Amino acid sequence: MISFTVTAVVFGVVFLAELPDKTALAGLVLGTRYRASYVFAGVAAAFAVHVALAVAAGSVLTLLPQQILHALTGVLFLGGAAVLLMKRDEDEEEIRKPENQSFWKVSGAGFMLILVAEFGDLTQIMTANLAARYDDPLSVGLGAVLALWAVAGIGIVGGKALMRRVPLKLITKVAALVMLVMGVWSLWEAIAG
Repeated sequence: MISFTVTAVVFGVVFLAELPDKTALAGLVLGTRYRASYVFAGVAAAFAVHVALAVAAGSVLTLLPQQILHALTGVLFLGGAAVLLMKRDEDEEEIRKPENQSFWKVSGAGFMLILVAEFGDLTQIMTANLAARYDDPLSVGLGAVLALWAVAGIGIVGGKALMRRVPLKLITKVAALVMLVMGVWSLWEAIAG
Protein backbone atom coordinates (compact mmCIF):
# COMPACT_ATOMS: atom_id res chain seq x y z
CA MET A 1 0.00 0.00 0.00
CA ILE A 2 1.31 3.46 -0.91
CA SER A 3 1.41 6.11 1.80
CA PHE A 4 0.34 9.47 0.38
CA THR A 5 2.08 11.28 3.25
CA VAL A 6 5.44 9.58 2.68
CA THR A 7 5.15 10.07 -1.08
CA ALA A 8 4.35 13.78 -0.64
CA VAL A 9 7.19 14.36 1.85
CA VAL A 10 9.70 12.60 -0.39
CA PHE A 11 8.42 14.48 -3.46
CA GLY A 12 8.87 17.84 -1.72
CA VAL A 13 12.34 17.08 -0.38
CA VAL A 14 13.69 15.61 -3.62
CA PHE A 15 12.06 18.26 -5.84
CA LEU A 16 13.58 21.13 -3.84
CA ALA A 17 16.99 19.46 -3.71
CA GLU A 18 17.07 18.68 -7.43
CA LEU A 19 15.61 21.92 -8.80
CA PRO A 20 18.87 23.93 -8.64
CA ASP A 21 20.94 20.88 -9.63
CA LYS A 22 22.54 19.87 -12.91
CA THR A 23 19.42 17.96 -14.00
CA ALA A 24 17.53 21.14 -14.81
CA LEU A 25 20.57 22.37 -16.73
CA ALA A 26 20.91 19.08 -18.63
CA GLY A 27 17.21 19.08 -19.45
CA LEU A 28 17.40 22.69 -20.57
CA VAL A 29 20.35 22.02 -22.88
CA LEU A 30 18.81 18.86 -24.34
CA GLY A 31 15.44 20.60 -24.62
CA THR A 32 16.95 23.33 -26.80
CA ARG A 33 18.36 20.77 -29.24
CA TYR A 34 15.91 17.89 -29.48
CA ARG A 35 12.25 16.96 -29.46
CA ALA A 36 11.05 17.36 -25.87
CA SER A 37 9.09 14.09 -25.69
CA TYR A 38 12.13 12.10 -26.86
CA VAL A 39 14.42 13.79 -24.35
CA PHE A 40 11.92 13.27 -21.54
CA ALA A 41 11.54 9.55 -22.34
CA GLY A 42 15.28 8.96 -21.93
CA VAL A 43 15.67 11.19 -18.90
CA ALA A 44 12.62 9.65 -17.19
CA ALA A 45 13.94 6.13 -17.76
CA ALA A 46 17.34 7.05 -16.29
CA PHE A 47 15.72 8.58 -13.23
CA ALA A 48 13.58 5.46 -12.75
CA VAL A 49 16.80 3.38 -12.75
CA HIS A 50 18.45 5.77 -10.28
CA VAL A 51 15.50 5.71 -7.90
CA ALA A 52 15.27 1.91 -8.08
CA LEU A 53 18.99 1.65 -7.23
CA ALA A 54 18.68 4.17 -4.39
CA VAL A 55 15.65 2.52 -2.86
CA ALA A 56 17.20 -0.94 -3.19
CA ALA A 57 20.47 0.19 -1.68
CA GLY A 58 18.88 1.95 1.28
CA SER A 59 21.48 3.90 3.12
CA VAL A 60 24.48 2.01 1.71
CA LEU A 61 25.23 4.77 -0.82
CA THR A 62 26.03 7.17 1.99
CA LEU A 63 29.06 5.03 2.81
CA LEU A 64 30.76 5.78 -0.51
CA PRO A 65 33.70 8.18 -0.20
CA GLN A 66 32.43 11.66 -0.97
CA GLN A 67 35.81 12.77 -2.34
CA ILE A 68 35.66 10.17 -5.11
CA LEU A 69 32.09 11.14 -6.01
CA HIS A 70 33.00 14.86 -6.09
CA ALA A 71 36.10 14.19 -8.22
CA LEU A 72 34.16 12.07 -10.72
CA THR A 73 31.38 14.64 -10.94
CA GLY A 74 33.92 17.43 -11.45
CA VAL A 75 35.65 15.59 -14.29
CA LEU A 76 32.29 14.85 -15.95
CA PHE A 77 31.27 18.52 -15.74
CA LEU A 78 34.59 19.72 -17.14
CA GLY A 79 34.30 17.19 -19.96
CA GLY A 80 30.76 18.36 -20.70
CA ALA A 81 31.87 21.99 -20.73
CA ALA A 82 34.75 21.15 -23.11
CA VAL A 83 32.40 19.33 -25.48
CA LEU A 84 30.01 22.28 -25.53
CA LEU A 85 32.79 24.84 -26.09
CA MET A 86 34.51 22.84 -28.85
CA LYS A 87 31.28 22.03 -30.70
CA ARG A 88 31.20 23.56 -34.13
CA ASP A 89 28.55 26.17 -34.81
CA GLU A 90 25.31 24.65 -36.01
CA ASP A 91 22.46 26.19 -37.86
CA GLU A 92 19.69 26.75 -35.31
CA GLU A 93 17.00 25.94 -37.86
CA GLU A 94 18.68 22.59 -38.54
CA ILE A 95 18.64 21.75 -34.82
CA ARG A 96 14.97 22.58 -34.55
CA LYS A 97 13.95 20.11 -37.26
CA PRO A 98 12.54 17.11 -35.38
CA GLU A 99 12.54 14.82 -38.44
CA ASN A 100 16.34 14.55 -38.25
CA GLN A 101 16.20 13.12 -34.74
CA SER A 102 15.44 9.45 -34.13
CA PHE A 103 13.65 8.56 -30.92
CA TRP A 104 16.30 6.02 -29.89
CA LYS A 105 19.21 8.37 -30.56
CA VAL A 106 17.73 11.29 -28.62
CA SER A 107 16.22 9.31 -25.74
CA GLY A 108 19.41 7.23 -25.52
CA ALA A 109 21.51 10.40 -25.23
CA GLY A 110 19.24 11.75 -22.49
CA PHE A 111 19.29 8.40 -20.68
CA MET A 112 23.08 8.11 -20.73
CA LEU A 113 23.65 11.74 -19.72
CA ILE A 114 21.42 11.46 -16.65
CA LEU A 115 22.54 7.92 -15.81
CA VAL A 116 26.19 8.98 -15.62
CA ALA A 117 25.83 12.54 -14.31
CA GLU A 118 23.36 11.73 -11.55
CA PHE A 119 25.03 8.61 -10.16
CA GLY A 120 25.86 9.18 -6.52
CA ASP A 121 24.12 12.55 -6.63
CA LEU A 122 22.75 14.17 -3.50
CA THR A 123 19.16 13.28 -4.39
CA GLN A 124 20.06 9.65 -5.03
CA ILE A 125 21.76 9.44 -1.63
CA MET A 126 18.85 11.34 -0.09
CA THR A 127 16.39 8.88 -1.65
CA ALA A 128 18.38 5.97 -0.21
CA ASN A 129 18.28 7.61 3.22
CA LEU A 130 14.55 8.26 2.98
CA ALA A 131 13.95 4.64 1.94
CA ALA A 132 15.90 3.45 4.97
CA ARG A 133 14.14 5.91 7.29
CA TYR A 134 10.55 5.28 6.24
CA ASP A 135 10.92 1.57 5.43
CA ASP A 136 8.34 2.13 2.68
CA PRO A 137 10.22 1.59 -0.60
CA LEU A 138 7.19 1.94 -2.87
CA SER A 139 6.07 5.29 -1.44
CA VAL A 140 9.62 6.65 -1.30
CA GLY A 141 10.35 5.47 -4.84
CA LEU A 142 7.15 6.97 -6.22
CA GLY A 143 7.72 10.34 -4.52
CA ALA A 144 11.34 10.52 -5.66
CA VAL A 145 10.73 9.54 -9.27
CA LEU A 146 7.80 11.95 -9.63
CA ALA A 147 9.92 14.78 -8.22
CA LEU A 148 12.82 14.03 -10.56
CA TRP A 149 10.50 13.77 -13.56
CA ALA A 150 8.92 17.12 -12.64
CA VAL A 151 12.31 18.85 -12.46
CA ALA A 152 13.37 17.29 -15.77
CA GLY A 153 10.11 18.37 -17.41
CA ILE A 154 10.56 21.94 -16.19
CA GLY A 155 14.11 22.00 -17.58
CA ILE A 156 13.09 20.56 -20.94
CA VAL A 157 10.10 22.88 -21.40
CA GLY A 158 12.20 25.82 -20.20
CA GLY A 159 14.80 24.92 -22.82
CA LYS A 160 12.22 25.02 -25.60
CA ALA A 161 10.85 28.37 -24.42
CA LEU A 162 14.34 29.82 -24.05
CA MET A 163 15.28 28.69 -27.56
CA ARG A 164 12.52 30.87 -29.04
CA ARG A 165 14.03 34.02 -27.50
CA VAL A 166 17.78 33.45 -27.12
CA PRO A 167 20.30 32.31 -29.77
CA LEU A 168 21.53 28.73 -29.38
CA LYS A 169 25.17 29.88 -29.45
CA LEU A 170 24.60 32.01 -26.34
CA ILE A 171 22.68 29.22 -24.54
CA THR A 172 25.51 26.79 -25.30
CA LYS A 173 28.19 29.17 -24.00
CA VAL A 174 26.26 29.91 -20.81
CA ALA A 175 25.63 26.18 -20.25
CA ALA A 176 29.33 25.47 -20.80
CA LEU A 177 30.29 28.22 -18.34
CA VAL A 178 27.89 26.86 -15.71
CA MET A 179 29.23 23.32 -16.24
CA LEU A 180 32.80 24.64 -15.98
CA VAL A 181 32.04 26.39 -12.68
CA MET A 182 30.26 23.30 -11.33
CA GLY A 183 33.19 21.11 -12.42
CA VAL A 184 35.74 23.31 -10.68
CA TRP A 185 33.54 23.49 -7.59
CA SER A 186 33.16 19.68 -7.47
CA LEU A 187 36.92 19.20 -7.84
CA TRP A 188 37.52 21.77 -5.09
CA GLU A 189 35.13 19.82 -2.81
CA ALA A 190 37.03 16.62 -3.65
CA ILE A 191 40.39 18.20 -2.80
CA ALA A 192 39.23 20.21 0.25
CA GLY A 193 37.11 17.34 1.66
